[in-house]
Amino acid sequence: MTAGSQLHPAWDSPDDDRDWDHLREECGVFGIWGHPDAAAITALGLHALQHRGQEAAGIVSFDGRRFHSERRLGLVGDTFSKASTIERLPGRAAIGHTRYSTTGETILRNVQPLFAELETGGFAVCHNGNLSNGLTLRRRLIGDGAIFQATSDTEVILHLVARSRRGRFLDRFTDALSQVEGAYAFVGMTNERMIGARDPLGIRPLVLGDLDGCPILTSETCALDIIGARFVREIANGEVVVIGPDGVESTRPFPALRARPCLFEYVYFSRPDSILGGYNVYEVRKKIGATLAAESPVEADVVVPVPDSGVPAAIGFSQASQIPYELGIIRNHYVGRTFIQPSQTGRELGVRMKHSANKAVIAGRRIVLVDDSIVRGTTSRKIVAMMREGGAAEIHFRIACPPIKYADYYGIDMPSQDKLIAARMSVPEITAYLGVDSLAFLSIDGLYRALGQPGRNDAMPQFTDHYFTGEYPTPITDHMGEASKQISLLAEAG
Repeated sequence: MTAGSQLHPAWDSPDDDRDWDHLREECGVFGIWGHPDAAAITALGLHALQHRGQEAAGIVSFDGRRFHSERRLGLVGDTFSKASTIERLPGRAAIGHTRYSTTGETILRNVQPLFAELETGGFAVCHNGNLSNGLTLRRRLIGDGAIFQATSDTEVILHLVARSRRGRFLDRFTDALSQVEGAYAFVGMTNERMIGARDPLGIRPLVLGDLDGCPILTSETCALDIIGARFVREIANGEVVVIGPDGVESTRPFPALRARPCLFEYVYFSRPDSILGGYNVYEVRKKIGATLAAESPVEADVVVPVPDSGVPAAIGFSQASQIPYELGIIRNHYVGRTFIQPSQTGRELGVRMKHSANKAVIAGRRIVLVDDSIVRGTTSRKIVAMMREGGAAEIHFRIACPPIKYADYYGIDMPSQDKLIAARMSVPEITAYLGVDSLAFLSIDGLYRALGQPGRNDAMPQFTDHYFTGEYPTPITDHMGEASKQISLLAEAG
């Protein structure tokens, strides 16, 4: 699963109904070794990771002789809540993936885990993140005669492993990792082992858990909680772990680097009840809101979150400012994207179908509207208009992260830089565009302070924050020149 906004024509489509003001991320990975109900447990883990990807899901199991694969478009519950599906996935080992596409169409051949029969046996693999040289490697491999079936950069790893001349599978896998750059959390499975790897900077998350002596690898601790598993530790940046009959073995095949986890995992992507880098995500988001209140105070009557992403920060803002917290916007949780027709009327009504103003709370009052981020500004503008129509006397918008000014190439679905409102407009211009009485973003140092740091160390940044600063922590080879926008010639029905 790769990122790279130049491969997303939908960002520029007037008929696309995606939520323009909220980022889409990544994917979720899960794997368990040695459990008699491996596939069922993997399905439960993927349910907990559904927030990381809602377009497709897949599970591959191994029964000691054969691999079994079930991959489907749609939500985890659409397929993997059925007993008949789980029965088709026998075995004591399984890995699974929930996907939100960034590059590569939402079609079945891109749904992970991917599987290949190699010289060393079967190999299934799934991936969260983006290989920022994935297209470059793909073109090189195709030039050498490789045949690609999918348009996901995860397939690049399969080819690199297959072509490695190393002896042991672990050596082949690390040889493949040595050729890639970017952000990744891999979970893979062979005939004999489960394997996991985290990128050298630890940009994408990966944790180790245990259920009744059976090791688990997954993106977030919330997936451990849902199955009653014990959190063991985070997989370290640059670490490769191998899980088999002898337990968990750890290797560090690459030179040690300082960890730089992604800040957006704390701001938006991770589930609030997850523990990430030793921090409870919910508590971090409340601290972000409290810091925002200290940096950009305002006289107001109520604090109103933009649900659901703005809720923890709004609570923190309310507690710090002692302005009452109220649900001034009610979210309809039962509206799917397909319900909204791609017509002008449908687009105008889209926000109202998902959110409605709670007029009893906002009418005649000065409100502080809190959200986690602004990407393009279109949805925020509609929400502000809805608040005006609901009778708000004043609207003061507070954003719980710094302005997003730069594109991402590490697994976040984001429009190109010229579509980002903060890259095109100053804060006063955005204020006027949104139609609010005041607008303030959290400072970059404020975000770092909410994570227990004294501020951003500009010489040695503690986190990955390129979307705010423009400082990319790794090479972005595919995006330094003319990367091909067409990575597949096959048009395939979803």
